[in-house]
Amino acid sequence: MLYYIKRYYVKGGVTMKKIPIGLSDFKKLIEGNYYYFDKTNFIDEIIKDGSEVKLFTRPRRFGKTLNMSMLKYFFDIREVEENRKLFKDLYIEKTENFREQGQYPVVFLSLKDLKADNWESMVNYLKVLISNLCLENRYLLKNLDSFDKALFENYINKNAKIESLKDTLKFLTRILYEKYNKKVIILIDEYDAPLVSAYHNKYYDNAKDFFKTFYSSVLKDNTYLQMGVMTGIIRVIKAGIFSDLNNLSTYTILSDFYPNCYGLTEEEVKKSLIDYNLEYEMGDVKDWYDGYRFGKSEVYNPWSILNFLHAKELRAYWVDTSGNDLINDVLKIVRKDIIRDLKKLFDGEGLKQNLSGTSDLSRLLSEEEIWELMLFSGYLTVEEKIDEDYYILRLPNKEVRRLFKRTFIERYFGRGNKLIDLMEALTENRIEDYEETLQDILLKSVSYNDTKKGNEAFYHGFILGMSLYLEGEYIVKSNIESGLGRYDVSIEPKNKNKRGYILEFKATDNINKLEEISKEALKQIEESKYSSTLKQTDTKEILYLGIAFCGKQIKVSYK
Repeated sequence: MLYYIKRYYVKGGVTMKKIPIGLSDFKKLIEGNYYYFDKTNFIDEIIKDGSEVKLFTRPRRFGKTLNMSMLKYFFDIREVEENRKLFKDLYIEKTENFREQGQYPVVFLSLKDLKADNWESMVNYLKVLISNLCLENRYLLKNLDSFDKALFENYINKNAKIESLKDTLKFLTRILYEKYNKKVIILIDEYDAPLVSAYHNKYYDNAKDFFKTFYSSVLKDNTYLQMGVMTGIIRVIKAGIFSDLNNLSTYTILSDFYPNCYGLTEEEVKKSLIDYNLEYEMGDVKDWYDGYRFGKSEVYNPWSILNFLHAKELRAYWVDTSGNDLINDVLKIVRKDIIRDLKKLFDGEGLKQNLSGTSDLSRLLSEEEIWELMLFSGYLTVEEKIDEDYYILRLPNKEVRRLFKRTFIERYFGRGNKLIDLMEALTENRIEDYEETLQDILLKSVSYNDTKKGNEAFYHGFILGMSLYLEGEYIVKSNIESGLGRYDVSIEPKNKNKRGYILEFKATDNINKLEEISKEALKQIEESKYSSTLKQTDTKEILYLGIAFCGKQIKVSYK
């Protein structure tokens, strides 16, 4: 599936700053003279926030790690003068809270790459991660007594037992406090990455039990803690990860706090385009990468904007990075209600949902959780807040829409030209070829489990795939009242000189009755006058198709 690409050109030969694609180390970014969207107001807001432990949930590649790195260099008590230079001429330098620079020991731990196929491998990766963290602080060894020194060396040498690993961060805060006589700031980036990995690989209970203690031991009732800051994509609360943390303040994309600290505002995007002398249509950039709503602010996807500034092409960037497992899992669920709601989203309609803000990984694919997880993961956005718990959701922009389109079509029709063949056969009135191609898709590309229940939900999935391919030239509707009932599918041509279609599906458990059932579907279209609405659109020619199916076997009758 090809993406639409539009290229822009740069004026003149102006020397410009490098684009920091994939760069999340604040010091390297500033010292390397990379282009930087000033988000140091985040530091000011963090200091003003009186909560002891803060959790920020945002989609992947929206600046979480860079902001955490920025906090580390700002607060760290080591290399104070060198780090102060990093903030020259930035927002935070002009605030009263700049006096907090260099005042605290800092422990920064990123878990974004902590993923494993099984619990044993996860434990080994944990030991490596903790060893590296302790090696960064090995200067503390000379100040430790024999007992603490032995424990510290066990961490470094990857010899610590699993129960000891749970208290690593608490141990580090204590020895840092004893060294500097100052409380410690704990920064934990992408706290949920190992939990998501554990869920997908079916060892979630082991991971949950470990990380519940790993986090709570350092963040709850810790006399050595000045402040804790955590980031992630979702908030895992129902499974008990944070049940012991009554000092936790959570700021999700639904919160009105910290609205402009993640993602890019329209003013920031406009300035960057001017800075790079790009000839552009702001409307195109907005259509592709804008549309996210964090609290009351509308923001652009920073990863996509940076890549656009670099490549000067309008195409999908964020959705082509890793982390689309959720979308793949969602599109495996071919329930009628899910298909119906996806169809609404593709048609540009809003989807009303009750959102608790407390996603539960243990019910990742339940009907209650799907849309909330997709929202927090960046695949949907809030169009409107109706009241405290109800929101209208929509697809944010063209980039995400293309991901749905590509993933859905590949899921059901494969990477070849089967869907093209199928739709061309239909629109060219080659119905025998249409039947043959649809039968071939079912036999070769679809799991028996998709069709074994003998209901119509799976075929609604196919119709959604059709609508994606035909969008632009046709309007595809399903389950709409017309005449004396509700048709299954209507395909209306925008060019009224082209043919329109009414499709009706029937299921049977008897393969010998396929042709009989398909003709019954055809008769239902006529007797229920399903074409009446389509005729009112001035569509000159309408073809009726009755499709009967029994497992993977089908029969198409038409008139």
